[in-house]
Amino acid sequence: MRYLDDPARVLLLTGKGGVGKTSLACASAVRLPDRGRRVLLVSTDPASNVGQVFGITIGNRITPVPAVRGLDALEIDPAQAAEAYRERIIGPVRDLLPAKEIAEITEQLSGSCTTEVASFNEFTSLLADPETTAAYDHVIFDTAPTGHTLRLLQLPGDWTTFLDGGKGDASCLGPLSGLDQARAVYAGAVEALTDPTRTALVLVARPQPSSLAEVARAAEELAAIGIAPAALVINAVLPVDAADDALGAAIREREQAALAEMPAGLRSIRRDEVSLKPVNAAGLEALRALLDDAPQGSADETSDLEDVAAPGLDRLVDELAATGTGLVMTMGKGGVGKTTVAAAIAVALADRGLDVHLTTTDPAGRIDPALAEVPGLRVSRIDPVQAVADYRARVMSTKGKRLDDAGRAVLAEDLMSPCTEEIAVFEAFSRVVHESSRRIVVMDTAPTGHTLLLMDATGSYHREIARHMAEGVSYTTPLMRLQNRDHTRVIVATLPEMTPVLEAEELAADLERAGIHPWAWVVDQSLAAARPRSALLRRRAQAERPYLDRVEMLAPRHAVIALQAAEPVDVEGLRALATSSSVLGSTATG
Repeated sequence: MRYLDDPARVLLLTGKGGVGKTSLACASAVRLPDRGRRVLLVSTDPASNVGQVFGITIGNRITPVPAVRGLDALEIDPAQAAEAYRERIIGPVRDLLPAKEIAEITEQLSGSCTTEVASFNEFTSLLADPETTAAYDHVIFDTAPTGHTLRLLQLPGDWTTFLDGGKGDASCLGPLSGLDQARAVYAGAVEALTDPTRTALVLVARPQPSSLAEVARAAEELAAIGIAPAALVINAVLPVDAADDALGAAIREREQAALAEMPAGLRSIRRDEVSLKPVNAAGLEALRALLDDAPQGSADETSDLEDVAAPGLDRLVDELAATGTGLVMTMGKGGVGKTTVAAAIAVALADRGLDVHLTTTDPAGRIDPALAEVPGLRVSRIDPVQAVADYRARVMSTKGKRLDDAGRAVLAEDLMSPCTEEIAVFEAFSRVVHESSRRIVVMDTAPTGHTLLLMDATGSYHREIARHMAEGVSYTTPLMRLQNRDHTRVIVATLPEMTPVLEAEELAADLERAGIHPWAWVVDQSLAAARPRSALLRRRAQAERPYLDRVEMLAPRHAVIALQAAEPVDVEGLRALATSSSVLGSTATG
């Protein structure tokens, strides 16, 4: 791998969810200590699974990885970071202020904005403070899915600009109370990020059009803030000798076509390719093999792949169609097929004659505009940029209308706070949730970390409304609709692999703690259900069995979708997913 030949001291691996950033970051973090370097591996993903890959518990403190001499790891936990941040602000005044005021400050610091600020502080301190990482030759960041990473990378500039020009936004006074003290750290982070001799940003993608388009967009946005990607890694490329059946040949053909047609902006970036391996990258042996191209062995030809239990998506659609109205939300880690599952369900419901609105809150979610031509189906997206513009315009035309010029200037300055995006997106989200009382709304959500932050904002809003409502007054908040089992049906999407299933379990537990109950699970892109003939693909199919069994045990109401020869992005491809006949993968007949 050329990106590891002479690496910068700081390596940042980023890309769309599910492309293998964590696996590559962990494999890199093993390879460099094998060369005698000391390495700190840091995860900024709110849904980090670095600990699971190494089989140890890491958490929000620097922890040695016992099996790799010279490697330490850290998972920035947003909840723990927020708690520590709150304590730094509240602790010094806890015994000086009345309990009521302490409670109000605590409430101000309980929202998702505080969580973001706290995680951001941990990220920037590692980037900008040489003393924190002085013991290491390299610091490798395993980042959150692209949207979250871009948010983190942009925040140093955003906050610095905001602090230089403003006095704080009313919605962020609590969270911002500790920011001004960190101005020098933010400036140092900006300097480190834009210095290619200190920091190398590595884009990670799969050989798929959507994945390549996502990193191309990321490269453009990074260039706009002065950061030039140093390398592009295409992960999990199907080797030519694995394309010896119909499914393998089709996958190989579409991957090579995607690489041949990759966006022009990526062509000038130094590129490495990592071949698809027969097992997932968990454990030291698999991590060390990930970056090698040595033969990986053959499949167990005596293994029976024909008896995979594969309940179809159509069963879930039939149950949803019987409701007539309500909210259907697909949730899960990035790259597990949330958008595809949501679109397939929406098309199938519209085909059954229902009034359906398909929308996405995922910054990377791509829904084919042609779906809007399906009778009964409306398609939209909650675009953070547009939501912020609409919010600022509305506040200026209402609250700002009553102010003089000086007051309007202060209000406009407040609305430039990065926290405004969370408020604006939550408002747009709330309107869609309300709409689900009149029709079926199918919502494709952002990757797990984003969704949990959105749920956190929903909870904060609910507490605020409940606190100000007079006793006996009836009201319905978005959280109350989400917690209503007869109104909201959450579908947890996953892949038949260790990490996605573990993360789906964690998501389901988080939702239960919030009083939101998962309704069903959908396992997408199952090779076992597709019954491949290729030796490499059969080994991967065999490895799915424990995870399919795990999902069946956890969620009696579930569906399994076979990996398709062609990406199901158009109307007919999506329709095929919601029919029983497609689930057993008629394409795998080579």
